Amino acid sequence: MAGRGEPPEGAPEGLPGGSDDEYRSVVFDESFVRAARLQEYSAQERMSDHEKAVRDRPGWTGPGRDGGRGSGRGGTGVKQALVLVLLVAVAFGTAVYLGVRHPYQPPPATRAGLMRSAVIPLAPEGVVPGGEPAELFERSPAAQYRTGADGITLPSARRTAHFSEGQVMSALTIAKAYLTASSLDPDVLKGTTVRPVRALLDPDQLTQFDRSFDTPADDGRHAATGWLVRFDPAQVTPADEPVRVQGVLRVEESESARLEVTSDHTFVYALRPAAGAAGDPRADGASLFTVRRELHLRFDRDDLRTHRAELVVSYAQVGPQACSADAAGHLRPVPAGQRAPAEGPAGTDPYATGPATAALCGVLAPSAMPSPRGGG
Repeated sequence: MAGRGEPPEGAPEGLPGGSDDEYRSVVFDESFVRAARLQEYSAQERMSDHEKAVRDRPGWTGPGRDGGRGSGRGGTGVKQALVLVLLVAVAFGTAVYLGVRHPYQPPPATRAGLMRSAVIPLAPEGVVPGGEPAELFERSPAAQYRTGADGITLPSARRTAHFSEGQVMSALTIAKAYLTASSLDPDVLKGTTVRPVRALLDPDQLTQFDRSFDTPADDGRHAATGWLVRFDPAQVTPADEPVRVQGVLRVEESESARLEVTSDHTFVYALRPAAGAAGDPRADGASLFTVRRELHLRFDRDDLRTHRAELVVSYAQVGPQACSADAAGHLRPVPAGQRAPAEGPAGTDPYATGPATAALCGVLAPSAMPSPRGGG
């Protein structure tokens, strides 16, 4: 009979007496296997008591056993992918369109228009007073005016519906620069250059500007003196005395979402007869000439960015100047010690062809002239 520790069949292989003694430590004998408790879970127990080893993945599953059709969830994934591709294509096309289109090119409705101007001569009633510039200023209404660009003061800037405070101040600064270049620059006043004024204008107005100096005309569109102040160099030249200035600037936003600056300034110039100019030898030398300019300037965002302006309207009263003098190309003051011709403004022929013109003229009030020596 077998021993207590041996199976009934005798010593197995791998145990002492067998051919595989070296594997005895890893071989279970039959009594150990019979003593082990074996249990197999049912299908229901495996489904309820154990977690899934893998999880389902949504998406297209390909042809299945249902006749080659994918599942409903797979069809939804395909639709979502197509919608996503379509959205990406639309976004890319929009980005390309906006990138190619120039961001600062204004539509035709916002392009600068033609400047309209009027220059009204003011004829003196008597002899034009003369003297030294400083003395003339002291005896004139301009005695308390500021000198040069200091007379062009800027109001406080406040934001508007579509423009920030900084943009409003930029418009006012450009307007002052235009007034300074067109009314105070010595070379512009002498008629030797127009570049400082031209550089400040909207590019859409340069064609009109250039024509106004190539062929000036008193037609309300092409007067050089509508753009700037300049004197006939054959008659007078500016004296060394600084120009006296007084006026105001106003700014507001227009209905077209653009800034509009209105300037109303009086400029008083001291002038001397030009060398070789014909004149009364009894003249006292220098005389005063007054120009009241009212300008309407317009700015869009592109103008503010490029430091330029659109001149919409220019209205000026100038004197002492004869009504018959042609003021389209230059201002032609009546020199000191002389009177204006007795004739009125140049005649207007309503039957003439070409652009219609309207000859306008006024009378310079005696109070606008320097007072007589020793007067109040």
